[in-house]
Amino acid sequence: MTRRTLNLGILAHVDAGKTTLTERLLYAAGVIGEIGSVDAGTTQTDSLALERQRGITIKSAVVSFAVGGVTINLIDTPGHPDFIAEVERVLSVLDGAVLVISAVEGVQPQTRVLMRALRRLGIPALLFVNKIDRAGAGEERVLRAIAARLSPAVVPMGSASGFGTRAAGFTPWGEADAGARARLAEILAERDEGILAAYIDDELGVPYARLRQELAAQTRRALVYPVFLGSAVTGAGVPELMAGLAGLLPAGTGDAGGPVSGRIFKIERGPGGEKLAYVRMFSGTIRTRDRLRFSVSPESSSREGKVTAIGVFERGTATPRASVLAGQIARLRGLDEIQIGDEIGDRRGVRGGLGGDQGFVPPGASRAKGRPAAVRPADARIGHSGPAACRPGRAARRPGAARRAGPADQGPADARRTGGLALRGGAEGGHPGDAGR
Repeated sequence: MTRRTLNLGILAHVDAGKTTLTERLLYAAGVIGEIGSVDAGTTQTDSLALERQRGITIKSAVVSFAVGGVTINLIDTPGHPDFIAEVERVLSVLDGAVLVISAVEGVQPQTRVLMRALRRLGIPALLFVNKIDRAGAGEERVLRAIAARLSPAVVPMGSASGFGTRAAGFTPWGEADAGARARLAEILAERDEGILAAYIDDELGVPYARLRQELAAQTRRALVYPVFLGSAVTGAGVPELMAGLAGLLPAGTGDAGGPVSGRIFKIERGPGGEKLAYVRMFSGTIRTRDRLRFSVSPESSSREGKVTAIGVFERGTATPRASVLAGQIARLRGLDEIQIGDEIGDRRGVRGGLGGDQGFVPPGASRAKGRPAAVRPADARIGHSGPAACRPGRAARRPGAARRAGPADQGPADARRTGGLALRGGAEGGHPGDAGR
């Protein structure tokens, strides 16, 4: 049986529990035998000394695990707005996402910024309301905030109990829950005329199997957003979330025999200072000793390099392999001239390449020729808070600065506060818009 692959991003406001959820998923999938601690600096994805010291994620990290017949390449991303550039790089290579929301703090500023980006790009997502075991956790309050501030098209997948205790749990709804079936049919009917006709005739007359099938179809088209509740610390709700990853998000096999097409979304340095390029393959196969051509845009001059080693992400970290296939994520060695944002091979197969969707476009940027309009580094930082960010007062003194930074669906206050997901410039080995801190 051909194994399907899902490239999944974990996104959240800082301290909502992304990295702990990643550890729990790896543990539940049998990849690790013990769950690491963010506070102790023993997690799989926080490898930098500063990440372990501060207990925050600074750079994106890739790990892999399997759920049924689906291989999931999970990309853990930073939640702090100072490192939003890391999130920007990842968005263009995702098949789906999990947006983590704290059951205590609820919808936070960065949660709204991330959800707007997901909706703008049409990336399917599941929502996971975390920390139901924490004091102050609530269900109805958080669900109302999600519907009001993120999207009204949310579908609760069950109910939680025991809030604020270690015994907190999640109970999924099923075919026997008449009220849940009726609510599910009502939400799906807004976007499917067949479901609507059957729902009008009889609210409970739509077969449950058909509702589940349509729920998966609408989730994969980013029309609705299923919501799970649980706790990454205790594991409550995680099995149901994992089943949702495999059953609701768009995993695929890709065309390994097609033209080579991929995108570089991250670059690290090896022990000897050599570049390690992370590629998401959209089509084709790359083999060791292949010579590749790559460039950031059709108008820019292309460069060339020879692949000397390949590490494919399987069952945890990168495993040495002779080739990487369509749909997979791999770490390539030997490409000294490679840069973040480079597209490899046939651009038509790349998300945001010729003939594809336009990839990430920051709020206020144009889509001329399929690329974001140029954004000056000073403008790109508007609205970000934190020690290294541009202060609101400086943005306010620049006429029209908030207007350039804010998207059409933001109010003036939102534009000033968040600035959207704006591109930055100046990263080592990258292009404008690829810079991290």
